[in-house]
Order: sequence, then structure tokens, then C-alpha cells
Amino acid sequence: MQQQTILVIEDEQAIADVIIYNLQKEGYFVLWEREGRSGLQKALTARPDLIVLDLMLPGIDGLQICRQLKSDSRTRDILILMLTARSTETDEIVGFNMGADDYVTKPFRVTPLIHRIKALIRRSEAAETAGNAITLHGIEINRTEHAVRVGESELELTPTEFRMLWTLMSQPGRPFSRNELMETSRGEDANSLERTIDVHVRALRKKLGNTGDLIETVRGVGYRFVRR
Repeated sequence: MQQQTILVIEDEQAIADVIIYNLQKEGYFVLWEREGRSGLQKALTARPDLIVLDLMLPGIDGLQICRQLKSDSRTRDILILMLTARSTETDEIVGFNMGADDYVTKPFRVTPLIHRIKALIRRSEAAETAGNAITLHGIEINRTEHAVRVGESELELTPTEFRMLWTLMSQPGRPFSRNELMETSRGEDANSLERTIDVHVRALRKKLGNTGDLIETVRGVGYRFVRR
């Protein structure tokens, strides 16, 4: 198996040293940049599998880096774990809305951080292998068959419900705004859909039965699929 590359963009050397040491122990090839512009350039040239990205960087900040990488077809599939001292729910939501795949606040414990990184990579590998199918917490969704199963039961979902569930399950733990969920359900009257997104989610939860509570409400933002 090819050795995976992780880029650490972190300006505090003591923190970077700890992360790099522990990632190398796990067998990853690790690159380090301590400034925003050089970090962005390294991401564009090295195309790592995952980036540990601090938000407060000299040059350009982590949010700008994340935004640029996720808007570029060459780099948008690179996993990004944001690492920051900002710990409010709003900051976390902003990070996810910029395209971050996970978010860890400082101070952090090293072992859980490494586990989060490994879990991100495993999920990415599983999604790549599965391609058009995802199974989480007993729910299976298959885009090729356009089918959703809970246990032995196949659910009858509308196209809108199907696309919303796929979006939520494809990035468990990531909060999606109502507008983002609306964008995934193009093909219907967008203005009407935005006003009724909560109705679609209620209907989807009802069809999912006992697993419906896996779709969590994120107050003031929208919805997410449970990660744990």
C-alpha cells in the first residue's frame, strides 16, 4: 500500500513537532509548513492525502486556504482537519461550511487527534471503495440502485429526500445549512424548496423510523448526520 502523505500547516513549532512525531510513528509521510502562503503552495504542489490546518497563520489564514483548496478541482478532495484555538460553535460551523472535514480545538490531546486523523482517512478510503454506496448505523444508501435500506426494509424516498440523505451521510458529523441541502436537491423549484427544507427533513426522519434521530438538528444552521 502506498504511504499516505499528511501536510501540517502550523506556525507553532512545539505543536507541529508533537503532531509530526506521532504521525510519523503511525507510518505517515509528513510535510510541514509554518506560514499560510507557503502552506497553500505546498498543498497545491504535493497534493497530500490530508492537511492538518491551523486557522491562525501568518500570511493568509486557514479559512482562506481551506476555501481556495476546496474550490479548486485539483485539490478539493484533499481531507482537511482544522486545528484552532477558536472554540465557539459559530467558528466550528464556519469551518465546516468552508469545506473542512473535521475540526479540533486547542489545547488538544495527541492520541484523540491522531485517532480523528486516522478515522478521516479510513472513511475516505471506504467511500472511495464503495463509490456509490454508503452504510452507516444500519442505514444503507446506494446511488446506483437509487435505494435506501434499513435492515431488511427498503424505504420509498422522494428524489429530494434521497439526495438530502446522501449528502448528510456522505460527511457524517458535518453540519449542512438549509441552503446547502437545497443546493443538493436541484431539479425542483429552488425557492419553494428552501422554504420547505424542514418539512422534507421531518418526512425523511419519519420514513427512517427508529433511525430517524441520526439526523440531528444544528440550531441556527441546519442538519447533520450523527458521526459516532
